[in-house]
This record gives sequence, structure tokens and C-alpha cells, in this order.
Amino acid sequence: MAKRNIVQFQKGMSITMFLEDFGTEVKCAEALAKLRWPSGFKCPSCGCAKHCRLEHRDLRQCAECGRQTSVTAGTLFEHTKLPLATWFQAIFLITQGKKGISAMDLMRKIGVSYNAAWRMKHKIMQAMMEREDEKPLAGLVQVDDVYLGGVREGKRGRGAEGKTPFVAALETTEDWLPHRIKLQVVAGFRLKAIESWCRRNVAPGSKVYSDGLQCFGAVATAGCLHAPVVTGGGKASVRVKEFVWLNTVIGNVKTALRSTHHSMKGKYAQRYLSEFEYRFNRRYDLPSMVPRLAWAAVRTPPIPEKLLRKGTAGRLEG
Repeated sequence: MAKRNIVQFQKGMSITMFLEDFGTEVKCAEALAKLRWPSGFKCPSCGCAKHCRLEHRDLRQCAECGRQTSVTAGTLFEHTKLPLATWFQAIFLITQGKKGISAMDLMRKIGVSYNAAWRMKHKIMQAMMEREDEKPLAGLVQVDDVYLGGVREGKRGRGAEGKTPFVAALETTEDWLPHRIKLQVVAGFRLKAIESWCRRNVAPGSKVYSDGLQCFGAVATAGCLHAPVVTGGGKASVRVKEFVWLNTVIGNVKTALRSTHHSMKGKYAQRYLSEFEYRFNRRYDLPSMVPRLAWAAVRTPPIPEKLLRKGTAGRLEG
């Protein structure tokens, strides 16, 4: 019998496990408090640890300055009208499926309106995106130019209208096994755009493998060692050792987005890409993904409706 892939066959977080840890509003509130204040409550205004609980309003009042704080204030969950248990259900469904879940399917599974499900999903994806933005790739890195978008009449390939360009990058081990990925929307495949992308997403000194596309030479300007590989065309090009795992990841990204979401607006592309990136980079420990994403959510500032609808990279654009 062939040896099973330990990542593919890990148990993950079962529904039973989820309900044991986050099955009630009280459990979710307690979990969120521990994630937000792992060393005990500290006032966000003065840092004082002494406080009292106002049980009837679920607030913590600082004994020093008198400020009242809820567990959701200043976080992704601020001003939510939905139970925390519903938010944790959404986090569970978004993290435990390899291909994610659409807002429509989320609506049906957690029993909220479509607009509420859409807002929840995009806020959670924003938290994923902002968390991933903090961690550049390093060491051996494979990169490629990719486009998202349906087929339209007119110009095809690079420069085609209606498509969203993004850089797919894969950090590998010394023996070429996949470790972490970065999926980042860019303005286009030009030297200046790639240099900016590299400075933000790849640690200086890394060895970056790319195909012969000229713009990727800018990684050298950004402090990395550039190793271009001329792949040619056709089926043989996707089997080149330096890119075989990257091409697999790109195929999985497109399959996941196409099968789960069917279509998406270009201005939201970065969030969807970051959602896939977040799950991939934590694929070795599925059960921990729920508390880890909740930890990120309480450290993500509130997202106004206007900013949420604006899309693109939200707070990260510039």
C-alpha cells in the first residue's frame, strides 16, 4: 500500500471538536477574551490590569481610568449584531475546506442573510490578507506571472482587458518541496511594479527563480539573487523542476476560485487570493486554524462598510 500523504489525511477539526470548543455564545466570548488578552485584561487606554466586570452588559471597566471595554471593541467584530457563535461558525467553514466556501453557501449554512454572509466573509478574508502581508518569503523562491479573469473577445494573453494580474510565488525547501506561498495582485508586469512587489514580499538575499519574462529581472534591484530559467512553451514547460510545484499551486488556486466562487469582481481579487494563501500556509495543522484566525481577527481593526466595498487591497493599498 502506498504511503499516505500526512497533510492530506490529517483529521482537521471535526464538527464535534468545534462544538466542544466554540458551540455556545459563552464559550466563544471566553475564547475571544483569552485570545485578545492572553496574559489577562489590560485597559486599551492606560494599560492598567485592574478592572471589574459589568456582567449585564458584558463589559470590562478599568479601575484606574474608568474606561469600559467589550471583548469585540476595536476588533474585526466591533458593532456586530450577529452572535459570536455565528462568527466562529463562519471562521470554521472558511478555514476547514480546501476550496473555501462562497458567501451564498455560507448564508445557507449559518442561517443569515446573503448581505450579512458577504460582509462576514469579506471581513474574515481581510483579516487573512492583513495577517499574510506581514510575512515575506525567504530562501528559495519560485515566481510566475498569472492572470485572473474570464475569456473576453479581443486581445488575449498579457495585456488582455478584464483580467487581474498577480504574482504567484512559492517558497521551497532545499529539496524543492513546497513550503509557503504568496499570491499578490500587481499593477502589471513591469520592472517598477515587480521591484515594489519583491521589496514587500521577499526577504533580501533570497534566490528567486523565474521564467524569461524581462520584468522579473527587477528582483535583483530589490536585493535578491535572480535565477532566470528559459522554459520555452507547451506541456514540457510546466514540468521544469524549478516550477513544477508552483504550477501545481497555480492550478489549484484557479480551480478553487472557479469551482467555489464561479465569478468575482477584480477589486476583490486580493482578498480571495489571500484566503487561499492563508489556508495553504497553515495546511499542516488544520485544527489550529480556527483559533489562529480568531486571534488575527481580534487584532484586525474595524472595517467600515465603505472600505469593505472598496475592495482591492483595502488598508494595504498605496
